[in-house]
Amino acid sequence: MTEKVIELNDLSLVDFFGVNEKNLNFLSILYPNVQLIQRGDKLKIMGKEKHIEEFDKAFKELLNIYHSEGKMNEKMIMNALNPNTKSTKEDTESNDILVHGRNGLIIKAQTPNQMQMVKSIKDNDMLFALGPAGSGKTYTAVALAVRALKAKQVKRIILTRPAVEAGENLGFLPGDLKDKLDPYLQPLYDALRDMLLQQKLDQYLEDRTIEIAPLAFMRGRTLDNAFVILDEAQNATYSQLKMFLTRMGRNAKFIITADPTQIDLPRNQPSGLKEAEKFLKKVEGIGFVYLKAYDIIRHPLVSKIVEAYTKEEKK
Repeated sequence: MTEKVIELNDLSLVDFFGVNEKNLNFLSILYPNVQLIQRGDKLKIMGKEKHIEEFDKAFKELLNIYHSEGKMNEKMIMNALNPNTKSTKEDTESNDILVHGRNGLIIKAQTPNQMQMVKSIKDNDMLFALGPAGSGKTYTAVALAVRALKAKQVKRIILTRPAVEAGENLGFLPGDLKDKLDPYLQPLYDALRDMLLQQKLDQYLEDRTIEIAPLAFMRGRTLDNAFVILDEAQNATYSQLKMFLTRMGRNAKFIITADPTQIDLPRNQPSGLKEAEKFLKKVEGIGFVYLKAYDIIRHPLVSKIVEAYTKEEKK
């Protein structure tokens, strides 16, 4: 008799194995030739080598489905293990659900342009998502990054923003440098808290699987095997944006989100976004998605506010 141990990372044991390990017991019935012992985040499989390999193959399929659906039940197990049922990668990609978040929250693209973001990052390694506040640029980008991490397409997520003082002075804020910068990065933390269990998020932040840092901290680095998001890119200068875009390493995906109408840079520091758009628009492998006021999914008044300001500013 041989044995194999499977690490149960990136999942809720209750959601996967069921209350009182109902799903695990069901698997034991379906695979009587192996003995299954679950202890914490490890599953030990004991039996003959050929039976262990058979179970291991089926279990990997179940893990793929769980990461796509965020849950597991007996019906899903039967469908997954039925050779006449095709519920593999092809179905996962056609499913518009990006991430199953905390407390059963389903996170998916909700507007045509958000859906276009999902399609564009699949077809391109770099994506510029430009649009007004509340149009879901950052949230969709973070969901895509979390999905890629869970699917093991990348090894880490890097989220960055320019630390620009939007009417406030960093020097007057209390605390050390991290305390001063965290308020500028808060929207990224908020999105991650929707998508990951707090314990898992804390672990990822501690071991730097997920890194959240100001744009200046990207200088000199090569970002390999990573899903990287530059948020609020309209507040990056020409040299900062050029620096960031050239950090791209192997097996990397970059999303740059920006609202061109909300530039907080001092007047003597123009944004580098306009030049980046002009220079890169026709570069193969770089996509551009333009979100509009109708993509805004906050309070209905926000869309009207954006439209009113846009109309007046054009005058």
